[in-house]
Amino acid sequence: MFTAPPQNNLHAAFLITLATAFIAATTLMAKALGTDTLGPALPALQISHGRFLFAFLTLGAVAAVLRPSFGPVHWRLHLGRTSLGWGGVTLMFASVAFIPLSDATAISFLNPVFAMMLAIPLLGERVGAIRWSAAALALLGAVILLRPTAASFQPAALLALGAALLMGLELIFIKKLSGREKPFQILLVNNMIGLTIASAAVVPVWQVPTGGQWLCLAALGVCMALAQTCFVNAMARADASFVAPFSYSTLIFAAILDALFFNVLPDAVSVVGAATILAGALALALREARLRKHPRPPDARA
Repeated sequence: MFTAPPQNNLHAAFLITLATAFIAATTLMAKALGTDTLGPALPALQISHGRFLFAFLTLGAVAAVLRPSFGPVHWRLHLGRTSLGWGGVTLMFASVAFIPLSDATAISFLNPVFAMMLAIPLLGERVGAIRWSAAALALLGAVILLRPTAASFQPAALLALGAALLMGLELIFIKKLSGREKPFQILLVNNMIGLTIASAAVVPVWQVPTGGQWLCLAALGVCMALAQTCFVNAMARADASFVAPFSYSTLIFAAILDALFFNVLPDAVSVVGAATILAGALALALREARLRKHPRPPDARA
C-alpha cells in the first residue's frame, strides 16, 4: 500500500528549487539544439522526441532497478494528458530558439491561468472576481511580453503562449489523474506514451544529430526526468501554497543561463512583463490554496 512521505517544508523547498533549475537547464539545451550552437539546428519535433526518449530510458532504468509495484492505468486520461504535454513541450522548445529564455519561461507561467479558465466548462467550477482579477493581471503581463507594436512584436512569443494554453489544459487531466495512481507510475506511463507520440511525429523531419547534439539531447531528457521526480516529491511533502512561490524561481535560473551562454539580458519590457505575470500567477496560486483549505458553498464564487 502506498504511504505518503512525511510533511517537510524545508525538504520540499529544496526539491522544488532543484526542479526549477533542471527545467531551466532543459530550455537552455533546447535553445542550443534549436539554433546552430552545436551543429545544424534541429527541428522542435526532434528536440521533444529526444526529451521523451531519454527521459523514458532514465525512468525505465530506475523502474528496472527498484521494481516498483503498479496499479491500474487510466489510459484515456494518460493519453489526453500526454498528448497535450507533448504539444506544449514542442511549442515551448520551438519558442526558445527565437526569444529570450526568460520571456518564454514567464509566458509558460500562464498555464495555471488557462487551467482555471478551462475548468469552468470542463469541470463545472465557478470562478469569482478575485480569481478573474488575478488571471487578468497575468494575461496583461503576457500582452506586455508580446510587445504588440509593429516595430517590436515577437511572433515567436505566440508559440510560448500556445505552449502555456496546452499545458493549462494538461493540468485538467493531471487533476483528474491525481489520487488515482502512484506518482512514479504516472511519470513512467506519461513518458512512455509521450515517446510513442514523439516517435511518430519526428519521422518527417528527422535529421542525423551531431555527437554534441546527441549528448545534449540525452542531458535534456535526463534533466527533465529529474525535474519531474523532484517536482512530484516536493508536492508530496508540502502544501501547494507553500511550494508554488518556489516554482517561479525557474525564471531566475533561465535568465542567468541565457546571460551566461547566449549573452542575452532581459530588457525593461521583459522585466515588467515577467513581474506582471508572476504577480497574477502567484495571487491565483495563493487564492486556490486558500479555497482548498476553506471551501465555500457550491453557489459561492471567489
